[in-house]
Amino acid sequence: MTTNPRSQQPAASAATAHRLQDAMKRLRARLRAESGQHTTGLTPTQLGVLASVVQEGPVTAARLASMEHVSAQAIAQSLAVLKAAGLIHSEPDPKDGRKKLMSADPSATELVDKLLTGRASFLARAIDQVLTPDQREDVEKAIELLERLADADLSGGAI
Repeated sequence: MTTNPRSQQPAASAATAHRLQDAMKRLRARLRAESGQHTTGLTPTQLGVLASVVQEGPVTAARLASMEHVSAQAIAQSLAVLKAAGLIHSEPDPKDGRKKLMSADPSATELVDKLLTGRASFLARAIDQVLTPDQREDVEKAIELLERLADADLSGGAI
């Protein structure tokens, strides 16, 4: 009796998904360590919110919650910590005074740039020291595939 390759595909996809998830988790942890993120005293969530304010600001808390895929309460908690640290400030929205716009302090921009530079520097060194030229091409292909996965719209079923 031969095995149907189609019946094995979901199990293989699940195994690949678990390996990919584990590899991404380990890489994220390594990037946090290599960038010096732990020395900031901020959580990864708070740093993610800060990076969004730096990149998108001035921005409302509601927009940040949507961008970060978290609740308004979670954003409020992160924003309170970032305000207390002097990394962001808020001002009334000139279009709607009931809303507040969050903006980054120049020190926040410097911090985010430093962390991103540290991550990129580690990755560049690792690529140079660990991968062969052929493997670098493989990484380029993998990046394209990861970007496709990140952009996948599965709301209608299949891609």
